[in-house]
Amino acid sequence: MTTATPGTLVLVPNTLDLGTEAGELQDVLPAGVLRRAAGLRHWIAENAKTTRAFLKRVDAVVPLAQPLQAISIVELPRPRKGGGSDAVPGAEQWQALLSPAMQGDDVGLISEAGLPAVADPGAAVVDAAHRLGVPVQALAGASSLMLALAASGLNGQSFAFVGYLPVEAAARAARLKELESLSRRSGQTQLVIETPYRNTALLNAMAAALSPTTQLSVSCGLTLANGWTRTQAVAQWRKAQTTLPDRLPAVFAFLA
Repeated sequence: MTTATPGTLVLVPNTLDLGTEAGELQDVLPAGVLRRAAGLRHWIAENAKTTRAFLKRVDAVVPLAQPLQAISIVELPRPRKGGGSDAVPGAEQWQALLSPAMQGDDVGLISEAGLPAVADPGAAVVDAAHRLGVPVQALAGASSLMLALAASGLNGQSFAFVGYLPVEAAARAARLKELESLSRRSGQTQLVIETPYRNTALLNAMAAALSPTTQLSVSCGLTLANGWTRTQAVAQWRKAQTTLPDRLPAVFAFLA
């Protein structure tokens, strides 16, 4: 039986360090976010272990409302292997995840890094919440995409996030040329991400496939003490032969 007043799905931002650097949590996340996170009893996450680690960091700044062991953390369902309709999580699974909210409790949704539901599988939970009439509240926090765009000096009035590129070399080069052509026609900045251990491979692929005059910006380790953003022509990247860290997230942006 559900309550007439459902709880709220709270989108709680995470840090961008992927656990590689502790730092001061309050230097990255607003105090209001930490207070809100400390009071939540129910969480939906990609990974329960890393979410517990996040809550331990929160507890060091704002004491949790109840012991960590008493907090419920459920993981997002993963598509099963084999394909077909049975491999895709159904409406019943999303409703089960949100059952505490349907009963009146607030539920936190957290990503492994940055804002939940932005380039993140948590988007399906947000969609389910709207369908079920559960209010959604997004809290302020760092978005690597927006920080990289702001620091790039490229066109921030018109941009597109295109996510991951194909891993296969020929398909990736073809996709890069397609996006570069679109950028040249429309003046639109293209934003791309990659799994950290493939960062250098993607940078090399971009340097090889894009035109020498195209402006390419790389942001690495954003919000960390050693984080940086560098924007220069592809021709300069070719000469530099830069190697990127294989454990830190990076964002790539280019404008033809």
